[in-house]
Amino acid sequence: MGRRKKGDPVHGWVCLDKPLEVTSTEAVSKVRRLFNAQKAGHAGTLDPLATGVLPIALGEATKTVPFLMEAEKVYRFSIEWGATTTSFDREGEKTATSDVRPSADAVAAVLPRFVGEIQQVPPAFSAIKVGGERAYDLARDGIEVELAARPVVIHEAAVSAAPDADHVEITIRCGKGTYVRSLVRDIALELGACGHVSALRRERVGPFSAENAITLDKLQELVHRGDGLEALLPVETALDDIPALAVTDEDAFWLKQGRPVVLLPRQVETLRPRLRPRTVAGQDASRTVLATTGGKAQALCEMRAGKLNPVRVFHLDLA
Repeated sequence: MGRRKKGDPVHGWVCLDKPLEVTSTEAVSKVRRLFNAQKAGHAGTLDPLATGVLPIALGEATKTVPFLMEAEKVYRFSIEWGATTTSFDREGEKTATSDVRPSADAVAAVLPRFVGEIQQVPPAFSAIKVGGERAYDLARDGIEVELAARPVVIHEAAVSAAPDADHVEITIRCGKGTYVRSLVRDIALELGACGHVSALRRERVGPFSAENAITLDKLQELVHRGDGLEALLPVETALDDIPALAVTDEDAFWLKQGRPVVLLPRQVETLRPRLRPRTVAGQDASRTVLATTGGKAQALCEMRAGKLNPVRVFHLDLA
């Protein structure tokens, strides 16, 4: 008989509005403890100095994290002119200063150069591993870290505010792996200025947005009065762009046993135009279909040769 897991079988997503100076790992731990959940994880790290949307998966929702990691993100951030820092944010030590204060128009003029697929060098103070160690650990020890440029995609970039001569606010919509601190470094270089990130907020991750995010304080309040489940979003939330197919209870049973089910020709014809190219965790997921019953996720499947082959199954009935 298997060992009983600690905690409760809680399944779903919490769209957390992460507060300032809290790490993503700390935020996950706090949410997990509040729900006494057996499993928890997040879909994309936010720096301690950043606020905003941090989707946290509980229980069976953790199986959908790789799909959300591929989602588009929206960031709103401020550049403070006058100084470059080691980490390219206000936490680092100053490495250079300048009296150059680019205007909002000058910033707007260079932003198109950073839209599309670009090559971006991650900051040394990042979680990327170098020789088995985190780059930020090496950087803090004074070891010079050289990271290779990598392709990232920025779909949109625009100046959203310019409160004074020392600051400009920019909003971007981007793909995974984009470092705002690197973008600010490169914008400042392009303008012959010194600058760093003085404020950073993530407004959206896929279907999770700041408008429906909940603060830790509000979440604690809900849990303590016994209404914590009000803040829990369905497991399927992270799969909003995956074609869904309602299956029978019998088909759901076989899928959960790891067995493929045969589709009707009309089901294949309905699904085929809804499939699109996608890569998840480095693997081709272009044929992914979500099998549901009663609107609830039963299994993530690969559609091939007129069959649904289960790849990941959900055990929401254990809640």
